[in-house]
Amino acid sequence: MRIVGLTGGISSGKSTVSNLFKSHGVPVVDADLVARDVLKKGTGGWKKVVAAFGEEILQAHGEVDRAKLGQIVFSDPAKRQILNRLLAPYISSGIFWEIAKLWMRGFKVIVLDIPLLFEAKMDKWTKPIIVVWVDPDTQLRRLMARDRASEEDARNRISAQMSLDLKRTKADMVIDNTGSLEDLNEQFKNVLFEVKKPLTWTEFGLSRQGALSVFVSVIVGVLICRKISRL
Repeated sequence: MRIVGLTGGISSGKSTVSNLFKSHGVPVVDADLVARDVLKKGTGGWKKVVAAFGEEILQAHGEVDRAKLGQIVFSDPAKRQILNRLLAPYISSGIFWEIAKLWMRGFKVIVLDIPLLFEAKMDKWTKPIIVVWVDPDTQLRRLMARDRASEEDARNRISAQMSLDLKRTKADMVIDNTGSLEDLNEQFKNVLFEVKKPLTWTEFGLSRQGALSVFVSVIVGVLICRKISRL
């Protein structure tokens, strides 16, 4: 099984690339969706976050006000570390469960879409790693326009993540999204070609088909040995 790492920064266009993979039949495990699930009312993650940050982060119906929580943690690195530490175990287990379900369905290639791929040390589980990159000025301008955020708020949110320039140095493939959507689509075609190349023997061995092949080979080997021993 090939687990492709997809990451970027806020307003870099990572979600657009993620949707392109989906539209081409490549399943995507979205860490943001997993994170939303682990913060749902009554879950273990919800209980820990409410205990740490207080009930003032809750909406009237008891769900976490993600915008309010975001304002708190993006402006305070210490509180951001607390939040990440509280939710990391739940998010990691949720991601691996989603991967396991896709493995059981027989998918050979999946994309793991994680904004904090390197920060969470999950890059060691993925190959290749794709970084969606934009220059800092473009990233700031797009974020302010998208969220109607002030420059200060936008800069706080960008600085809360590893810089895209640093992520770029850790990537196997880089998609430069400073241009048009047409430019992005052209680059994506090349990335998709690489991602869909035949699996290596190691990757095949980790797939469901590979595991079944090994199992069948072992059973056949045992039966042959038993037959030979009776001669």
